[in-house]
Amino acid sequence: MLKLLLLVISVIASSQADKQIPQDFLIGAGTSAFQIEGAWNEDGKGESIWDTFLHDKNAQEKGDIACDSYHKWEEDVANAKALGLDFYRFSIAWTRILPNGTLNNINQQGIDYYLNLIKALKAEGIEPMITIYHWDMPQHIYELGGPLNTQFVNYFGDFARLVYQNYAPYVKYWFTINEPTLVCNGGYGSGFMAPGLHLIGDGIYQCGYVLLQAHARAYRIYEEEFKPLYHGHVGLVINFDWAEAATDSSADLEAQERYIEFELGWWANPIFLGNWPQIMIDRIADRSRLEGFARSRLPEFTEEEINYINGTHDFFALNTYGVGQVEDEPEPEIGEPSYVSDEAVRSVRSNEFYYPEGLRTSVNYINQKYQPRGIIITENGKGIRQGDSLDDQERINTIRDFMSALVDAAVEDGVNVIGYSVWSLIDNFEWGSYESKFGIIQVDFESPDKTRTWKESAKWYQNVATTRILDV
Repeated sequence: MLKLLLLVISVIASSQADKQIPQDFLIGAGTSAFQIEGAWNEDGKGESIWDTFLHDKNAQEKGDIACDSYHKWEEDVANAKALGLDFYRFSIAWTRILPNGTLNNINQQGIDYYLNLIKALKAEGIEPMITIYHWDMPQHIYELGGPLNTQFVNYFGDFARLVYQNYAPYVKYWFTINEPTLVCNGGYGSGFMAPGLHLIGDGIYQCGYVLLQAHARAYRIYEEEFKPLYHGHVGLVINFDWAEAATDSSADLEAQERYIEFELGWWANPIFLGNWPQIMIDRIADRSRLEGFARSRLPEFTEEEINYINGTHDFFALNTYGVGQVEDEPEPEIGEPSYVSDEAVRSVRSNEFYYPEGLRTSVNYINQKYQPRGIIITENGKGIRQGDSLDDQERINTIRDFMSALVDAAVEDGVNVIGYSVWSLIDNFEWGSYESKFGIIQVDFESPDKTRTWKESAKWYQNVATTRILDV
């Protein structure tokens, strides 16, 4: 009798420890073209800013070959199928189908490459989710000004329309631009990313001003020309890690608000509410005036632009990798203009602070403030720089904890969570280095064949995807 009682208790405890993932919750994995494809100058492909950036630096590690997925895409599809994925998120290399970024040179081989990939995924019951722009701008478009030039909106619209014309019959989910914060802050502010410009006080805001209009153009093109036929969904991918206030002091709570508005609201407010966050408008205008500028370093949207951008969303796509803490940064002295000084927030780093439940908080905040039709986590995972191995329990623990928080938001809080995409399907080129490994499938970059091997995280993720149960 005692043994039977213990068995019943054990079964109950086990069932309580597991979480059932809703049937309509999509489970997937993601990659991007520059990070995995290689074949940087094959079959008519043109040069991107990342090709130029790394070649000009004579970087030891480049994306010229990467995972060689341009030639090994069928193996990647087979792995996605074996994992039991509902969807696979990948990006289109702008220069593979438009070598110089414009319609006067269309590369059919590039168009066919992605069409073959898309059809293969569909044949295996995997939904292709496509990112139109994942950082690899054509070098020619950059030389014309890139997102510092409003003409970029037209070039990007042309590219998006061509992509829709070729792939819209097969694709239901579209992401216009991936992580505009990093495009602008990394590429045009701090300069650590391509194209490597240091315009931290003004160029990043011009970049944001143009990218939001480019996103809106791509959205409106689909809405007007393709949605009536194919009924797909389009949105921008925003990267944002939730941060708690370091203390409950009013200064730190205000710093948390500034952090959220500058990091999340910068992009979400114009799309979901209309116009920049008021705190950005006020702070940047005030500091610009004190710095001696004739006008704010933050470009002012016209009423027409506000209306054009507002409402360009079918969901809220979020890339998130952690949860942090922030505290107040005393008002910086007036001097060199800087986004950092405009925000005036200090990040508190603590190895002991691990709060995956913050994803649940973040999702609920987004749901309440922006009221999107649905929320999808388009990137989340664990990068390991040293010691990553096939037995990657640390990665499993991280993914499990964040997925658990997301399922709680869906089941217990009633948030319409569309799904979750782990970053990444395979180890890839992490924008300057192969050292940091994010893949649930290992890639041997030293081998000529770029051999793929499943890590324990892949086996675990396969079990989650096929059983739809989280072993928490």
